[in-house]
Amino acid sequence: MRILHIDTERGWRGGERQALWLAQSLERRGHPSIIAARPDEPLALRAREVGLEVAPSTPSFEADPAAVLGLRRRLSGVDIVHAHTGHAVGLGALATLGTGVKLVVSRRVDFPLRRNLGTRWKYGRAAAIIAISRAVADVLSRGGIAPERIVVVHDGTDTGRAIAPASSETLASLGVPTGLPLVVQVAQLVPHKDPLNFVRAIAAARERVTALQALLVGDGPLRQEVADAVRTLGLEGSLHAVGYRNDADALLAAADVVVLSSREEGMGSVLLDALFLGKPVAATRAGGIPEVIAHGESGLLAAVSDPRALGAHIASLLEDRALAARLAAAARARADDFSIERLTDRTLAVYERVLSGTPLDDLDATNRRTDAATRASSASSTRAS
Repeated sequence: MRILHIDTERGWRGGERQALWLAQSLERRGHPSIIAARPDEPLALRAREVGLEVAPSTPSFEADPAAVLGLRRRLSGVDIVHAHTGHAVGLGALATLGTGVKLVVSRRVDFPLRRNLGTRWKYGRAAAIIAISRAVADVLSRGGIAPERIVVVHDGTDTGRAIAPASSETLASLGVPTGLPLVVQVAQLVPHKDPLNFVRAIAAARERVTALQALLVGDGPLRQEVADAVRTLGLEGSLHAVGYRNDADALLAAADVVVLSSREEGMGSVLLDALFLGKPVAATRAGGIPEVIAHGESGLLAAVSDPRALGAHIASLLEDRALAARLAAAARARADDFSIERLTDRTLAVYERVLSGTPLDDLDATNRRTDAATRASSASSTRAS
């Protein structure tokens, strides 16, 4: 198969990394992949670095006719167009119109679909919609998408990576002294990630663990609100909002606890990195997070927008190192359940069903049974150990 992946977002977030990893994995299996992306953005730059073909695409708006025409010119020999973002769906739907090329869509967020004609039309053009979690699939169903057109394929993480923890010199340059307990969150400073919940949770955790240091890695429109909250809560020497970093993986590897404070969350792919790194997790129950982190087994989950509960979980993981070690071991044992290999297997199965015209509903049912069996086996192994 030959696949054209569309992601014309700016910046580098979990969705862009997932698109790149999937394209690389497909290439390794003999399925050529083209990345349609803005030429100067990180996705295109990194795709070129790893030898993937890049189709420059710079839409001014979702239905930009010049961008649509540019994509249509790249469809010769393409079997599947895979749209990885909401805006990419419109581009892909228009580019494939009348061509016979099949459109597959990934939905990564648990926001409700807009109820307008344009949204219904573009999602109606998709031969299959991949939801990255059951939570996202439920939102799509409530938004009017027929369940038999939806397949859940969880995000993946590259379990073959070697990630060295950030050095003491790097941490010191960010304001973190050596030898103190470290909490790290990697997330954009946007409303659905609720970084203010993280700031307030750190304030609550410091009531019990006064030496706690925290890193908030990421940038976004709430940066000033975060800075104001840090100052108001007297956290200037304890919580360091360090902006976007290329070494986010290394900072996670240096953490004693990894946190995700989201109000809404498709799945939380950064948590897959925490599993792979064997880090204890404190997170909220937003969206698809409970599909990654089982409360009391591979992490601790708090209600959404409850910073005192989230802070209590952070403090417990720092105070009770036996608990933290048990949860971290169980987390690492689950990492292979979210490998890029499994993501690729399941995505290829969707492509094959779409090209053959075979219904998707039994495929999703099979995935659901497999996931349930895997979770049960993992929980049993954790209890035995």
